Parts: sequence; structure tokens; C-alpha cells
Amino acid sequence: MRSIGLIGGMSWESTILYYKIVNTVVRNRLGGLHSARCILWSFDFDEIVRLQREGDWQRATERMIDAAAALERAGADVAVICTNTMHKMFDAVSAAIGIPMIHIADPTAERIKSAGLSKIGLLATRFTMEDDFYVGRLIGRHGLNVLTPPATDRAVVHEIIFDELCRGIVRDESRTRLQSMIARMAEDGAEGIILGCTELCLLLGQEHSPLPIFDTTVIHAETAAEWALRTEPAPAMPG
Repeated sequence: MRSIGLIGGMSWESTILYYKIVNTVVRNRLGGLHSARCILWSFDFDEIVRLQREGDWQRATERMIDAAAALERAGADVAVICTNTMHKMFDAVSAAIGIPMIHIADPTAERIKSAGLSKIGLLATRFTMEDDFYVGRLIGRHGLNVLTPPATDRAVVHEIIFDELCRGIVRDESRTRLQSMIARMAEDGAEGIILGCTELCLLLGQEHSPLPIFDTTVIHAETAAEWALRTEPAPAMPG
């Protein structure tokens, strides 16, 4: 079994889920008392949020590279960034280390295409919905048609993520607001919804949506666990 390097703490509310999911996959596959080989780097999330708010993505990138390099030195065989937003610097981090990384959008897109869908709604932080690093990858690399909510709704989703979910606060009224956004995207032709923030699964599940839900937290963690369990030589992950 290969070792999984988790770049977490962004926020720790979802990093807990990553740890649980990768260990569940390994236990289910191998049985008995087996668990995943994991190495965790956990940020003080306040530091990362401050850099995001200041628009200091260069310093944020440097911190992410430091974390990935530390995991590599500690013996990780693959690295995953346990958050969608910080995939903004995925290419720079991947290029700076000698082990493969798994981009959260790639296995998510493959699940969507395997389900026969092509027009997908995205709920995420403002950075993930508005910058090109994520939507552009889904469109350019995977050929998906991506819908995002209007600006006022994007601001609401961003606020729910940072002011509530990252603090462990789950409110029914916030779920209702997101469900209304899903309904509007369905009216615009969305065939499914990407939970493009790793905390959104704390608030939304398949039972809350008339459209298929693609939970990036589950998909990313499961993909990492499956990669670690491969018995044949592991393929290089796409950059």
C-alpha cells in the first residue's frame, strides 16, 4: 500500500472527512484491521484565509509548495490538496515536487461523464466559481458545460462556506437557500450539481437535491485511496 499525503486544515472540518473516507475505503477493500497509510500536513486555516483575502496568491502558493515538499520528504507517494479553492496553485505545486498529485476536478469530471451528463452546476467558494483554474479545467480538459449561480448567489454560497461550514455551523435556512439555487440551475438546464467546496457536503446530500450530486470530498478521497491500493505500477496523474 502506498502512502497518501494530505494537505489539509483548509478547513479541518473537511480534512476529518478525507481521513475517514480513505481509511474506510482501505478497510472495506482489505478487511480486518487494515487502515490507510496517511501523512497529514494541517494548516492553520486563518493564515490561508488571510492570504486569500489579501489576494496574496504568490505567498499562498509558496506555503502550499512547502507543505507538499514536507509530505514528500516524510515519505508520501502521492499528494492531495484537501480543498477545491487551493487547486488554484495545483500546477505550481505539482511542478515543485517529485511525487504525483491528484487534481480534485479530474475524478469529479470522470464521474460526471460516466453518468452520461455534460451540463453541470457548480456550487463553491467565490474563488472557485469565478476564477478560471477550476471551471476552465472542467471545460477545457473534460468538455463539460459548467453553470454557476449569478453574482448575488455566489456571494451567499461563499459566505455560508466561510462564516458557517468552516466553523462547524450547519443551518437549515442555509440549506434551503442552496436548494433554491440548485432549483434555478436545474431550470437553466443543469443535469447535476458539483459540490465544489469540501465543506458543502456537511450541509447538502443527495437527499436534498432533485439533481445528481457530485461530492468532491468523497470523490477525491476515494480516488486517493484507490490509487494507494493499486498493486500494479501506479500511473502518473495528469497535471
